[in-house]
Amino acid sequence: MARPGQGERAFLVGVKFSSRGASKNTRTADGPDTGLEDAAPAHNRASGVIPAAARAARDAASGTLKQSQADLTEVSPDDSLAELRELTASAGASVAGEILQRRQRPDAATLIGSGKVQELQGALASTAADLIIFDHELTPSQQRNLERELDIRVIDRTQLILDIFARHARTREGQLQVELAQLQYLLPRLVGRGAQMSQLGGGIGTRGPGETQLETDRRKIYRRIRHLEQQLENVRRIRGQQRQRRESVPIATVALVGYTNAGKSTLFNALTRAGVLESPRMFATLDPTLRHIVLPSKREVLLSDTVGFIRSLPHTLVSAFRATLEEVQRASLLLHVSDVTSPTADEQQSQVEEVLRELESQHKPRLHVMNKVDLLSEKKRESLPDSDNVVYVSAATGAGLDRLLRLIDDKIADDPVQRVRLRVPQSEGKALALLNAKSQVFSREYRDGFVDLDVQAAESVLRKVKTFLTADAPGS
Repeated sequence: MARPGQGERAFLVGVKFSSRGASKNTRTADGPDTGLEDAAPAHNRASGVIPAAARAARDAASGTLKQSQADLTEVSPDDSLAELRELTASAGASVAGEILQRRQRPDAATLIGSGKVQELQGALASTAADLIIFDHELTPSQQRNLERELDIRVIDRTQLILDIFARHARTREGQLQVELAQLQYLLPRLVGRGAQMSQLGGGIGTRGPGETQLETDRRKIYRRIRHLEQQLENVRRIRGQQRQRRESVPIATVALVGYTNAGKSTLFNALTRAGVLESPRMFATLDPTLRHIVLPSKREVLLSDTVGFIRSLPHTLVSAFRATLEEVQRASLLLHVSDVTSPTADEQQSQVEEVLRELESQHKPRLHVMNKVDLLSEKKRESLPDSDNVVYVSAATGAGLDRLLRLIDDKIADDPVQRVRLRVPQSEGKALALLNAKSQVFSREYRDGFVDLDVQAAESVLRKVKTFLTADAPGS
């Protein structure tokens, strides 16, 4: 049990299934050495831009990224364990120890095999772990068998992610979506859980649905799921009405998408001054935020900050958060934000593409934003290639944001911009004020009570002043 005033201590179990045999690594954070090697933290290998990552960025932005199931699983066990450490920290726990199992195929009863279970028992004896977290989805029977053999609470990667979502959901909508996803995950795991599901529990993997005093009666859970789905349908209906009102005015939506912890919220704040939560923890942003930004052409667009994606994102979460992710589906342009320093940038980009396909948004226009260039050496920053589809920025320092806004302006087709000449009576103060605020003025001349203007403005602005258009307007 966790000590008072301290977070829980988790023992992490990584797994790698392949046809090749490999050594097995185990270590403990506070205990005697088990005689096995440590898994190297991924952040020790993050040393600049990887050329393949830059190529993948350009390919993804141009829509030529090749996808396959193999692409989505090509991540080293060490990198996967490093990500599990970050997820564990985001859930408020510390790492008591780690073990990595490599085997040909999963064991039907325990996933890792009886020999590894015995080894895990020995490793646990030297730690004060409160729970075990598997970096792989467990079947209900595997989870029960492991808890019985090890006499400790066992959760898998999916349950850990659901718990993080439960911790970070702030709005009523976010809480409904998380609870629905948790119930859909727990439903097939009710058999054999007994009294564990009948009352509020404590600790990682138990937050959320416990607050409703759920019992093992499937009918009650089904009834609760239907109730949540109805409430979320109301949310979707209200959001649709709000979107219809927005769409009655020609204003485009630009959605930020990307792997969790790529810096989307920091970039959102840098562009909008919105002040949304910025955190190095995974999934700090769950609830969508919309803000206006003004492009260099003086057009306004809505920028949407969305929940981050992750490898093996639980399908129940994608389904439950569909109301939120509709902003992605409706967006005119996607900004795919990546961490330029990540050693697994290729695999992360592939995961984002996979979720976009699930949302049927894979063909939307996009701009690939490679963030955190301030963490690179000056020499590497100078060698970064320019492209109309890839922009390198630092949301923390503001580097590259002007170019990012220009590229967004170029790619937004909604409410197109046109350069025209106008002759506006000086008495039309309202029209002149509109043009000053909403257009780029290239020249202005006063004569005979009129103002002759050479401006570039959006179509929606020009419709309001069309009576002042002159015959010699450019392009007429």
